[in-house]
Amino acid sequence: MSVDIALSELERDALTELVNIGVSRAASSLRKMIGEEVILSVPAIEILSPKDASRLIEEREAGQLVAVRQQFEGAFAGRALLIFPEETSLDLVRAVVGNQLSPDEVAEMEQEALAETGNVILNGCLATMANMLKRSLDISLPEVIRGDGPLLFELLHQRAEGGLVLFLYINFSVRNRDIRGYIAMLMDLPSLAALQQLIADFIERVVGKEVESVSSKGTDSQNASWQA
Repeated sequence: MSVDIALSELERDALTELVNIGVSRAASSLRKMIGEEVILSVPAIEILSPKDASRLIEEREAGQLVAVRQQFEGAFAGRALLIFPEETSLDLVRAVVGNQLSPDEVAEMEQEALAETGNVILNGCLATMANMLKRSLDISLPEVIRGDGPLLFELLHQRAEGGLVLFLYINFSVRNRDIRGYIAMLMDLPSLAALQQLIADFIERVVGKEVESVSSKGTDSQNASWQA
C-alpha cells in the first residue's frame, strides 16, 4: 500500500527523474570499475511505510536477503539499502569480479565485492541526487547485512514514528547476467519534508530556466525580425 506524503504529481515526477539520473550515474561508475557494460533500469518509485516495504519484499522474495547499508546525513538524512536475494548475490559477485576465479575464491570475495558494489551504486545515486538539489551529503562506509524484510526495515520503527521508505525495484545486466535487486532509502518525516522542499526548489529552478530560455529565444527572434 502506497503512503501519501502530499507530493504533487510534478514533485513525484521530479523525484523519479532525480533517482533515475542518480542510478544512471551509478551504473556508469560501476561500468568503469569492472570494465564491462552495466545496465540498471529503474521504474517508478514507491513511497511506503517500513511495514509495507517489508511485506512487499517478502511477497517477492521467499528466501534470505543480502543488503549493503549506508547512512547518509546532510540536508536530508537516513539509511540507504541495496538489497538482493541471497541466492543471486554470488551471481552479482561473479559479474563484478569476472569468471576467472574459482567458486571458492568467489565465495571468499563475496563480502568485499558486495560492499564495494553497494558503495559505488548507493554513493553514486545519493551524491548525484544531492548535487542536483545543490546540497551535499556525508555518506558512511558500506556495511553488508543479511536477514529477512523485517530485519532490514526495522530502523524506522526504532528511530522515527511514521518514517517512510522510498522503494525502487531495479534490474541489473552485467556480463550478460540478469540480476534483480532493490534500492530502499529509509527516512523519517522531517527528512522527507526537507527533501520535498529541495525538490520544490529544484522544480522552480528548472521551470525558471525554461521560461528564461523561451523568453531569450523570443527576444532573439524579435531582434532578427527588426534587423531584417
